Amino acid sequence: MPAPRTARHARRGARAAGAAAAAVTAGALVLTGCSGQGADGDGAAVGAAGRADDDGKALPAAPDSPAASPSPAADSSSYPLSSAPDVIPAVREHEPARGPGWSRTADSAVVVAPGSEAALGDEARLIAGELKIAYRGAAAAGPGDVQLALASGADKGAGPESYTLVSRDGKVTVTGQDEAGVFYGTRTLKQAVRSGGVMPEGTVRDRPDRPQRGLMVDIARKHFTAGWIEDRLREMADLKLNQLGLHFSDDQGFRIASDSHPEVVSAQHLTKDEVRRILALAESLHITVIPEIDSPGHLGAVLRAHPSLQLRSAAGTPRQGAIDISKPESARIVDDLLREYAELFPGRYFHIGADEYQALTVGNPQASYPQLAQAAQQRYGSGAKVKDLATGWLNDRAAVVREAGKQPKAWNDGFFRNGAVTGDKGVEVEYWTGKEYGARQPVEYLREGRKVVNVNDEYLYYVLGEPNDFTYPTGKRIYEEWNPLVLRGSEAVPKEYSDQILGGRFAIWCDLSNSQTQDQIARAIGLPLAATAQKVWDPRTPERDWNEFRALAQKLAG
Repeated sequence: MPAPRTARHARRGARAAGAAAAAVTAGALVLTGCSGQGADGDGAAVGAAGRADDDGKALPAAPDSPAASPSPAADSSSYPLSSAPDVIPAVREHEPARGPGWSRTADSAVVVAPGSEAALGDEARLIAGELKIAYRGAAAAGPGDVQLALASGADKGAGPESYTLVSRDGKVTVTGQDEAGVFYGTRTLKQAVRSGGVMPEGTVRDRPDRPQRGLMVDIARKHFTAGWIEDRLREMADLKLNQLGLHFSDDQGFRIASDSHPEVVSAQHLTKDEVRRILALAESLHITVIPEIDSPGHLGAVLRAHPSLQLRSAAGTPRQGAIDISKPESARIVDDLLREYAELFPGRYFHIGADEYQALTVGNPQASYPQLAQAAQQRYGSGAKVKDLATGWLNDRAAVVREAGKQPKAWNDGFFRNGAVTGDKGVEVEYWTGKEYGARQPVEYLREGRKVVNVNDEYLYYVLGEPNDFTYPTGKRIYEEWNPLVLRGSEAVPKEYSDQILGGRFAIWCDLSNSQTQDQIARAIGLPLAATAQKVWDPRTPERDWNEFRALAQKLAG
């Protein structure tokens, strides 16, 4: 999850008003995404320009300007008990009460608790802009106001990113365990007003089930504009997702400008200034951006500039995207890039890939790639094999990013059983498949004590063009069948391993990059992403059925 940001307030203060304005410009009280490719028409839910129910009938818009809200009745018993707010993800706990709830008035404003303006001013300005009400800074809450505060004393201890939202007597108070918790409370308020015009009377106590909740985008095979990525960040923030992975290096392209090796960069790419703009917005929305440079496979864009480093078999046949890990120069170039982007990206994590190394897909890697076998034996002993050299490569790259202050991540097929070398136990395993060389069941990683993130390709992989038997995932399947324990296929691992599963991530892969435009992708992933957000926030069986969830997503889309 995002690191505490106390030390970063000086950088963020100058951006706060801009972030609020950007959110309003992008569409206050709106979640993005719309019609899509799923078999059940999934993408039509989140982010449609116009709103309709499942029968195509228009839904009423939420109020877009302050209006007189009902005053609390002298006898609140005249009101029925309130219901939980209609939001995605659903709140985990709502204590109902009798009363009219909170809605905006001409005099409503957002305030922060005394002493909290430095910490919460940006969150306050953002929600004030989205609700189209004033921001008054550190002040006492008056009638119709929204107050933001950090928990203290006896209120501490509910866990990171948690919050309590109280709607009572015409006021709303959001109290968070940290700044992220306060921010998520404002997302609940924003959606409640969007879906029903009112924040229902009562108390919400809410927290995420998993610390890592996100989206990954393959920007290497297909170029995406900075504006498109920023729109996804805003969509993610409203869904309380906190990680965006950027896979920006692969065979088809290298998509971020480089100072250390400009020769590897594709013609279409993000400038570093564009990346810094993306990172600034992500920080303001409590999202960590995770860079990925995949190696020793998937390095085609790098190898086009350095063909002497391409892996070749004993017969001289080149292997697409694979770098020759027996050559010291291979490690030097990759490490240059890892260090460069570790400096550019301030977040806690760095993904080092490690999947699908082509030397390990043949029947006898030692015979096919004798140079790799010889290097393995020289480094690890006479019994070492090519897979041990690949494991050593993973461990060495993990050490490079760890020295740069990052937590390394790698794909599950970069870890092998029964080798002379063991994969670094401190690398977080991103589990995506069971189809790889030496395929291992998820429980094997868990038994080794490894931490795992769920990127199950059965449910969470949106692969452009649907190659290799992939089909576009549907929000319905994710919502009804998947949860973080379902790491491979549709079978859950035993609950005893739950604490080792850090969360989940929906992934966009651009294998057939021209199959859809970036706008079509944005529309198509709307409901699958919303369903993923629901299940990583609360993996229990949802109270709403699928049709109700879809209708709510349409209502929130605006």
